[in-house]
Amino acid sequence: MVKAPEVQYLTIHGHRRAFVKEGQGPALLLLHGLGCDHTTWAPVIQTLARRYTVIAPDLLGHGLSDKPRGDYSVGGYANGMRDLLTVLGIDRVTVVGHSLGGGVAMQFAYQFPERTERMILVAPGGMGPDVTPAIRAISLPGFNAAMGLVTLPGVRHVTTGWLRTLAASGLSAARDLDEVATIVDSFKDAKARSAIRQVVSALVDWRGQVVTMADRAYLTEAMPMCVIWGTDDKVIPVRHAGLAAEMAPGATVEVIANAGHFPHKDHPQRFVKIVSDFIRTTQPATYHRGRWRALLKAGKQTPLPAEVSRLAAEEIA
Repeated sequence: MVKAPEVQYLTIHGHRRAFVKEGQGPALLLLHGLGCDHTTWAPVIQTLARRYTVIAPDLLGHGLSDKPRGDYSVGGYANGMRDLLTVLGIDRVTVVGHSLGGGVAMQFAYQFPERTERMILVAPGGMGPDVTPAIRAISLPGFNAAMGLVTLPGVRHVTTGWLRTLAASGLSAARDLDEVATIVDSFKDAKARSAIRQVVSALVDWRGQVVTMADRAYLTEAMPMCVIWGTDDKVIPVRHAGLAAEMAPGATVEVIANAGHFPHKDHPQRFVKIVSDFIRTTQPATYHRGRWRALLKAGKQTPLPAEVSRLAAEEIA
């Protein structure tokens, strides 16, 4: 049996942050999804750690990290990841984000391009408005009260047991319910419920996802990007992988068959191979202010016009 990585803690800005750090080599920052924590990466951490330094934090409001009343925007999370990496003495990373973590990864790359070598986005938010109604419901006024009842000791055990039984049934539509059961169990903590509601309120309204990368997708011209999706994703539809390919034509898009919203858990070996091959076959992004300025001036034009490409090359030279 593989031993679970040791959880470490750092206090930054007065808030305790939990994380695991394993392996040696180029740094990978693994960012989990809404309501999850670092354990969502358990099937792949040890294998990735054979080649890379893997840092997998619990975002504030999740897992073993503190759950303060504070800033739970993707920008706030990106700032927190920069500060964590700074304290750990890590200057540059390939950032890997799942679901909510994908949105944070995109924001991190946007805010701190000088610290980002590549982006790997796993069923990320921010590609389009569609999202499961279960997540939209979190922003509704009655969420805290309803979850307070669902997570009462007896009710919680029945609910999570039922979800895990369905997950073990082999039905493709139920494949992610084991992870949902873990999320529901975490909601027994009122502070966790409040934090998750703050996160969702900043990202989703009754029409779906509010935060989008569409207006900044052209910046991926300067950074290698890989998008990974499962064909049976019931949380964010796999057709968003096609939207990602349209918004960032230079991106690598991998769709994994017979996988749901957590392809890194459904097919960990395939996931590790995709990540490793992508890193092996791409050069890390090199930040240059002139190049970044040229991209910003070009705006939404994709691919970059030839004259801007020449300007960028001249400025870099």
